[in-house]
Amino acid sequence: MELIDLIRKNRSIRRFDESVKIDQQLLMNFVEHARLSASARNQQSLKFLLVNDTEKNQKIFPLLRWAGYLTGWDGPGEGERPAAYIVVLHDNKIAKSHFCDEGIAMQSITLAAAEAGFGCCIIASVDRDKLRSAFGLPDHLEILDVVAIGKPAEKVVLEEMTSSDYKYWRDEHDVHHVPKRPQSEILWQPGQD
Repeated sequence: MELIDLIRKNRSIRRFDESVKIDQQLLMNFVEHARLSASARNQQSLKFLLVNDTEKNQKIFPLLRWAGYLTGWDGPGEGERPAAYIVVLHDNKIAKSHFCDEGIAMQSITLAAAEAGFGCCIIASVDRDKLRSAFGLPDHLEILDVVAIGKPAEKVVLEEMTSSDYKYWRDEHDVHHVPKRPQSEILWQPGQD
């Protein structure tokens, strides 16, 4: 698969086939992609908490907020929840700042998952205090984001943005639509506003 096709496939997935499990080795493979990725100043201050068992998944799920633009939807229902999570952490003992490392790492993780036939949703709206308590995380590990992972159970389509409305939405068939600005709008030339 060409990289551009993999990027098109790598969408935020919010409903999963919960019956499809993800083993620890596969999660470690996804994190290996992050480990080998670029790191600001090569400080490599990110750490990852891998979670893939039902009991621990049930601790994480209620601490996440899903799809702010889909009003009236509280997130995946029973049977549609992620099979695994990767909690992305910054170790403040290694470096004071993580710069852009988490974005690079999560892109690598989600691309690796997409290549393996899985989908992800990067979630920044997390109850960090409760997550820290639930897993006994020490204070020097800053919780950055949570990557929810599972077998996709929804269809996501990209479409050209035709107005200034950038919000994703679902149609009457529950297909998830993601408007993308046309390339002509994102290329800037000197003299433009």
